[in-house]
Amino acid sequence: MELNQKNWRKLLGLGMVLILFYWGLENHSLLGKTCSVLLGLIFPFILGGCMAFIVNVPMRGIEKLLFSAQTGKKRKMARGISLLLTFLLVISVIFVVAFLILPELGRSLGTLAETVPQFVSRTAAWAAEMTTKHPQISQWLSTLEINWSNILGQTAALIQSWLSAFLGSTLNIAAGVFSGVVTFFLAFVFSIYLLLDKEKLGGQVKMVLHAWVPRWADKILGVSGLAAKTFSSFLSGQCAEAIILGLLFFIAMTILRFPYALMISVLIAFTALIPLFGAFIGCFVGAFLILMVSPMKAFWFILLFLLIQQLEGNLIYPRVVGSSVGLPAIWVLVAVTLGGNTLGVAGMLLSIPLCSVLYTLFRQATKQRLKQFEEKTGEKGENAGG
Repeated sequence: MELNQKNWRKLLGLGMVLILFYWGLENHSLLGKTCSVLLGLIFPFILGGCMAFIVNVPMRGIEKLLFSAQTGKKRKMARGISLLLTFLLVISVIFVVAFLILPELGRSLGTLAETVPQFVSRTAAWAAEMTTKHPQISQWLSTLEINWSNILGQTAALIQSWLSAFLGSTLNIAAGVFSGVVTFFLAFVFSIYLLLDKEKLGGQVKMVLHAWVPRWADKILGVSGLAAKTFSSFLSGQCAEAIILGLLFFIAMTILRFPYALMISVLIAFTALIPLFGAFIGCFVGAFLILMVSPMKAFWFILLFLLIQQLEGNLIYPRVVGSSVGLPAIWVLVAVTLGGNTLGVAGMLLSIPLCSVLYTLFRQATKQRLKQFEEKTGEKGENAGG
């Protein structure tokens, strides 16, 4: 390699990267704290960007449906009205779900509180009956030497430690709640600005990329556009799948005359927004509510849930969500499994659209290389290996 000025710059840049990498390894704790502080500073804006991206999906549909013919200032007013309608729609869905679930859950907890004293009295009567029938039990209990003062002292110390820990955690929780409210407010305001001026901001990003990285600008914009389209399709498919699952449960529970059919179906549809495994949360709450009415029906409800879950997880979900993002059904299952095992719920939400983007890019690169191979050899790519 000729050591001209250009190559010297490359070597200098490589040396700087190696020095920074070595410094990072030697000062990993300081680097971690610095990254944590920086992440805390920009987290409201990251959250606001995520909120804007999610809200943009229904807002874009409302805007196309109601205001597609508007231009100029009317178009800008249509954007604000569409955003307001979208927020009202989201708030209405949350309100309906809470209105259907929370009252029934409260009544079930009240019923459970009423049954606890009866259970305690039955248990006490059973214990008295057992000691009457088996006097050796009472004799054995009387021979036990129990230091009640020591037990009371340890209990008092334990309660005191719990109270101090509770007070300390209460302060931490209050501070965390206040910080969370402030973060959410900043993110919400930032998302509104992004949604109202998304075309202008998008144009500015393109200008910056073409000005500073002209060689990579088109590739970055292409991948970003593909990722945005894929994530939007994933959100739409996820919502469609949740509605289908809720309808299946409502029809089956109505036919089989289960209690709380509408409420449990809405809850399962709402929690099913978490890919594949979110509906289990709705199953747990639904089984608990039905258990208060009839333990046998709760058992049959769990069997019904497992049956519909198998149908949804292996047939409906891969086809509805997989087709919306252009990912084959088998890779949807693989993506959700790997994402859930590595990053939990967040991994499930991100794995499918991320794998879809990688799958599309790999497919495009493969087709391009096959085309180049055909041009060089004059053979078909699919027969090249034979």
